[in-house]
Amino acid sequence: MSPKNDAGFSADEKAAMKERARELKAEKEKVDGESALLEKIAEMPEPDRSMAARLHEIIKAAAPALAPKTWYGMPAYAKDGKVVCFFQAAAKFNARYATFGFNDSANLDDGALWPTAFALKALTPAEEQKIAALVKKAVS
Repeated sequence: MSPKNDAGFSADEKAAMKERARELKAEKEKVDGESALLEKIAEMPEPDRSMAARLHEIIKAAAPALAPKTWYGMPAYAKDGKVVCFFQAAAKFNARYATFGFNDSANLDDGALWPTAFALKALTPAEEQKIAALVKKAVS
C-alpha cells in the first residue's frame, strides 16, 4: 500500500473509495456489470489480467447465478445484490500477491474458524478446481 498521508487515507484507498462511488451510481443507472468487470480486467497488468480473466470463466461456470460486477474497482460476483466473492489484483495496492476472497454472504462456514481470503500467485488446474469448489459451496 501507499504510505498514508496526513488525512488518514492513502492515495490508493481514496481511489478505491471513488471507484465505489462510481459503481453505486452505475448500479442506479443499471449499467451492465459484466461489461464494467471486463473493462477493469483489461486495464490490469499481467499476470493479474490473465488470472482475473480465468477466474471470471471459472466463476461463471461454477456459479452461473452470480452476477458479475465491480466492487471498489475490483472484479466481484454478487448474489441478490450482495458481493459473494472478489479478486484483488496484486498491482492494486502494490502487494506481492493477488487475493481471491469471499464476503460474509458466502456460505463457507466451517465450525468457528474458516478462511475467507486466499493469496494467489498463479492459477494451475489444482487451484482452479479448489476455487470452483469454494465458489459452488459459497452460493449453496
